[in-house]
This record gives sequence, structure tokens and C-alpha cells, in this order.
Amino acid sequence: MFGVGQPVPRKEDPRLVTGNGRFTDDIHVEGELHLAVFRSPYAHGRIESLDTSAARAARDVLRVYTAADLSQLGGLPCRAVLKDRAGNDCFIPHRPVLAEDSVHFCGQAVAAVVARSRQAARDAAELIDLQVAELPVVVDLEEATGPDAPVLHAQHGSNECIHFENGDEQAFARACADADHLVEVRVINNRVAPSPLEPRACLGHYSDGRYTLYNPSQGAVAQQAVLAKAVLKVPLEQVRVVSPDTGGGFGIRGEVQPEAVLCLVAARDLNAPVKWLGDRSEMFLSDSHGRDNLTTGWLALDAQGRIVGMKIATLANLGAYCSAVGPFVPTMAGGRVTGTVYKIPALYHSVRCLFTNTMPVAAYRGAGRPESCYIMERLIEAAALELGISSIELRRRNFITPQDMPYQNHSGVTIYSGEFAATLELALENAQWSGFPSRKVRSKAAGKLRGIGVGYYIESSGGGPQEEARVTLNPDGSADVVVGTFSHGQGHATTYSQILSQTLGIDFDRINIIQGDTDQVHFGGGTGGSRSSQMGGIAVKQAGEAVALHGKPIAAELLQSDPERVRFDAGVYRVDDTGAEVTLTDVVRAAAEMGGEALAQTHRYDRGAGYTFPNGAHVAEVEIDPDTGEIAVVAYTAVDDCGRVINPLLASGQVHGGVVQGLGQALLEFARYDDYGQLLTGSFMDYAIPRASQVPDVDVSFHEVLDPNNELGVKGIGEGGACGAPPALVNAVLDALRDRGVMAVDMPLTSEKVWRLLHENEAQGA
Repeated sequence: MFGVGQPVPRKEDPRLVTGNGRFTDDIHVEGELHLAVFRSPYAHGRIESLDTSAARAARDVLRVYTAADLSQLGGLPCRAVLKDRAGNDCFIPHRPVLAEDSVHFCGQAVAAVVARSRQAARDAAELIDLQVAELPVVVDLEEATGPDAPVLHAQHGSNECIHFENGDEQAFARACADADHLVEVRVINNRVAPSPLEPRACLGHYSDGRYTLYNPSQGAVAQQAVLAKAVLKVPLEQVRVVSPDTGGGFGIRGEVQPEAVLCLVAARDLNAPVKWLGDRSEMFLSDSHGRDNLTTGWLALDAQGRIVGMKIATLANLGAYCSAVGPFVPTMAGGRVTGTVYKIPALYHSVRCLFTNTMPVAAYRGAGRPESCYIMERLIEAAALELGISSIELRRRNFITPQDMPYQNHSGVTIYSGEFAATLELALENAQWSGFPSRKVRSKAAGKLRGIGVGYYIESSGGGPQEEARVTLNPDGSADVVVGTFSHGQGHATTYSQILSQTLGIDFDRINIIQGDTDQVHFGGGTGGSRSSQMGGIAVKQAGEAVALHGKPIAAELLQSDPERVRFDAGVYRVDDTGAEVTLTDVVRAAAEMGGEALAQTHRYDRGAGYTFPNGAHVAEVEIDPDTGEIAVVAYTAVDDCGRVINPLLASGQVHGGVVQGLGQALLEFARYDDYGQLLTGSFMDYAIPRASQVPDVDVSFHEVLDPNNELGVKGIGEGGACGAPPALVNAVLDALRDRGVMAVDMPLTSEKVWRLLHENEAQGA
């Protein structure tokens, strides 16, 4: 009942829901000091003066830091080192911990104050006087490409970080020349603020020449490497990172931000622990944002509705600097699935990554793949209208089929499994697609507009190709599992315990998952890119198998048999021809008695090249009140192929979370700057995330098509909802609005926007 495939409730939950979680701000060290950050109120300018004298003189203030105090440090690095088609490196500007000679976005850290209390530090930060010679500001993507656009990084000479290209533009042109139909769609992928439940926090400590950082993350090992090698410039063993319970990640927890560095440096200088806790408004200003693309797509088709070519041209906003993965997200990450689940003979993909005076953009749930799926599904709908056929039929005609696999797409990666047509049919059946016309009639009688839409997605998952686990079996029957992934809400303590319980036949409740402390976790890729089950899960399984194999000679000695005759299964070593057997616990105890140590093995799993490709069909049904523009999502159906489902309960929760974040982007969320680079959405009064009343009951089911390249057959599930929901919802809204002549919309589809579209169209019709 606790093995793979069972809907086991999360073993983490009793501790968390009873208030016994241990988050970063719950950690207190005697004598801790507090840090506050002074941030630039200007979006762009040269620093003329920075007067910190009043702050230094304020009560209980111990230290004020400016860039001049950090000259020995490195900058915050970007690991996305890309080349353009001509072999030129992308431009990665130096990103200082504190602004040096100039500021490039509103909210950039300029100075830091350390005081005896949080309030004293914040009050003193208010006393800092920054004088700036303001420079012209650019926040709009199209303006950033213009010849007269303000240039953020003068040494580079333009706002373009890199022009990424893939495919053959001339082949697309030839396909267009022979095509019977050509459709064009322009879409906005709106900027979003990730907004994890737990605001960022960190606690720095320094003792005996060693730094310790307590910090929410998506993997402590990666942060340790960045801090030690790139920023502090000390040997790796001199930095310890501990990530306790973490309240959400969504990509941004993979970044090292200035506050973590400042706490460590201050702890060293003042010989005392230093804590920083951000408030929600600070998070809107200083957490990396997500998405923010402007994309135009062209789809060429023959008379029978077969796709013959596609071109995608994107302007991608990086913000003022490159985040850790900034230029990688819209190029390589999104580019791996351009064209998604359809056969496209000729494809050209262009992405111009641009700097603007805004908060840097990083990975956000899906990281490039939702953007690719969104433009593809919008093009499919537009093409179906052009051809006068249903978009369902158009998809069927162009799907990659199981017979086509293994299928190498235009990015050069290979899709090995998937039954896209069958997954779509199951979603249509579950959504009662055929009954929609009668539901539409009922809505019309009630004065409402009703629409239905599909979003078919595929994403590439797996992240880094290696992961490590160490399994230790203790004489008392318990097991300790150290793993390099990091659970920040996914439920790894449950799923990994299921995998190991099935592998070794040991008690599910006696398995202890250890993560997030670099003193115990020495290798690991963390959690991101839906990689944990297929990387950490397999590492745990194989480490468990290695432990069982390691115990076989001991079992053979206990059984008075040759090791070759001993077989292990379900927690028992057996000699089949004699019927003799001993349990794994017996072997563990014997090992402890023989050598005084627990039975343990470390295994590093390497999947090799390639990725897995989770995919799915999502169907949204909406009802719109034309008098107010309000959209009600009245039904939502998701059928996902994530390979083997380790735990259906937890997998469904991942779908729910992704769908809600996709719904937020589609209907509500927009991190908006004005023309002067001021953030207009700096609180939840201005930035809308979905409320419970706006979220429908999501009907989740799975179509398990196992991945043939890993022994669990898993693919990943964490990001599918964020990929499928935006196109499904926007297509549904467009389906409803076409009854009133509205043919184009852009996210987010707020009630005001919908109302204006309806009434502007009525006015034009009149």
C-alpha cells in the first residue's frame, strides 16, 4: 500500500499543518543582528552621491555597507553562457551585489544597514540620501530595439544580449511560397511576479573562518558553489548552505540574491549572526520576475491542413541584468519544444534577448516551455479558423504519432514516447466536449457568453543529467536517505519513501529523507525543471539496490550459502533451493555487529544526454458576463502524460498548482512598470493572484505512457499545468468573444479588458 503508484498521503503534512514547520525566519541565533536594504527609487541613472552619514549615526546601527565596502567580492553570476549563430558570446554584464557607479532598475540594492533590531535597521535605511543624475529609461521591448533607445550597458553599445536563431529561415520562406494558407498571430506573454508563500529571508553566520547561510532555496549545493566560487572567492568547504522548510520556489529560489551575500559579509565583519527578512513589497521589487515576451508567429499550411512551415520571432525581456539563467530561458529552454507536438517540416526560431530598466527575469514555472506552447496553440486556433475546420481536427492531422518515434525535433532533441492523439481524445471525453453546444445555448439564454478551448502542451524536463543519493540502513530498522534534490512543496519525503519502500521492502514510515544541508549533501542538482522523480527518484532506487547488493555477502554468510545462490526480494534474502531466508534487517544488524557501522551505499545516477517530455491536453470552459466582462472558469479538465505516476495524489496536486498559476497569468497577473520604470504593482492590492473563488474544480487524470529511457518510466509533472492552462483559457475566452466579433486578446484577460473589447467592438459595429 506504500509502493509506487499508490495515492499515499504526504508524510510531511502533519508537521507542517500543525505549525511545526521550520522556515528560515523560525531560526534564531543568540545575539543575531538585523539587516535592511536601501533600494534605488530611480530606474536609471549615474550615482552622483550616496550619503550614509545619518544612517551610520542612527541609534543601534552597527554598520552601513555600500559598494565600496564590497570591492573584494565578485558579482552575481549568470551561468547561461550562450553563443549566437556566428559564434559570438552573449553579453553578460557585471551585476554587482550593491550598485556601484549607476543604477539600472527601480529596487536595485544600493546600500545595507546592520542594526540591533529589524526596525532600527529599516529606520536607518530611510535616512540614506541618494543623489542620481537620471538617464532615459526604457521598459518597452520594441522601444528597446530602436536606434534611439537608451542603452543600459554603454560598454556593450546596444540593449541586445544575444540574437538566438535555430532552424532555416529560407526553408520557411520556400514553404510559404508553396503553402495554400498562411496565418500570423502576435501574442504577449505578460510579466509575472512569482510570489511564493514565504517571502525571501536569510541568516548569515561566520565562525572559525567558515560561512554558514540559512536560506530558502531549490537546492543548497548550487547556492554553495555560487557563493564560494563566484562571489566570496573562498574554497567550497568554507561555505555551508542550509535550506530548511521552504515555502514555494517556482524557479526564483534557484537564484543567489544580494541579501544573502550581505548577511554573510556582515556576519564576518561584525562577528555576529545577521538576519534579513523581506516584506511582500520588497519581494515585488527584488524577486526575479518571470515571462515577459512579445512573440509573433507564422504558420504555413497546405490545402489539406497539413503544416508545412512555421516561424517564431520573439523579443524576450531580460530586465536590467542577466539572472542566473536569464538568456537561457527564452532560447534554449523554450527552444527545445518549439513546434511542440506537431510535425513541422520547416521551422525558423528567432529570439532577441533584450535589456530594459526592470527587475531581472529568471526561470518561472515552466521556464520557456509555456511560452512555446502558448504561441503554438494560438497559431493552431488561428489556422483552424482560416481553414474553416475545427481546431481538434487540425491537431489530429498534424500530431507526431507513436509510429514517428523516436522523433527528433528541430532543436535536435529526441522525443521517445507519447500518444498525443489518444491523450487529446481522453481529455475531450472527460470534458464532455460533444455536449458543449447545448451548454452554450443555456448560457446564452441566461445572457452569458460561453466558450471552450484546448491547450495541448509538451515540455522538456530533467535538468542536469546527474543526481546523487546515499541510503543508510540502521540496525533499528530505519533508513536515512541523503539526496541532492530539494523539496519545497513537492512531497519528496513521501515519494522517495514509496520508491525505497518498494525497492527494499522496508517500513515506509521509518524512512527519513535528508536534504538541503551542504554538510550532508555533497552533490546534487536541486529541484527545478520537473527533475526530481526522474533524477532523485531513480538515484534513490539505484542506491537502495546497491545497498541490497552490498548486503548479499553478509546474507550469504548468515545463510551458509554462496553469494551467487542468494536472491533478494521484498526485504528478504533467500536461497531458493533450500528455502532458507533472512530479512534485510537481520543483515543490517549483522553488519553493525561485524564492523560497527550501518549498511550504506552512495550512488550517482547519470541519465546521459537527452530529456523526458511530459505532455498533456487541457480543456477549459468559461462563461463571460458581457455587462461586467467577468470571466468564470466553469469547468477545467486536465489529462497529463507524465510517464509512470509514482503517487497519484501528489501528482494531482502538482497539476492543480500549475493550472492555478497558469490561470493567474492568463486572467489576472501582470507585473507592470510605467514609462519611467516605476513598478505599479508593488503589493497584492495592485497585483492580482487567483483567489479560491476564482479557481474551478480541476478534473485531473493521467494517461501513462512510460518513458523507455529510465527504469521508473517517469517524465515529470511539476510544470505541465503552467504550460497547458494559458492557451486553454485564452482559446476558451476567444471562442466566447467571437460571438461578439472579438478576434484577438492578450493576457491577462482582466474583466476590464474584456468589457472594453466587447463594448469597443459594439461601438464600431454601430
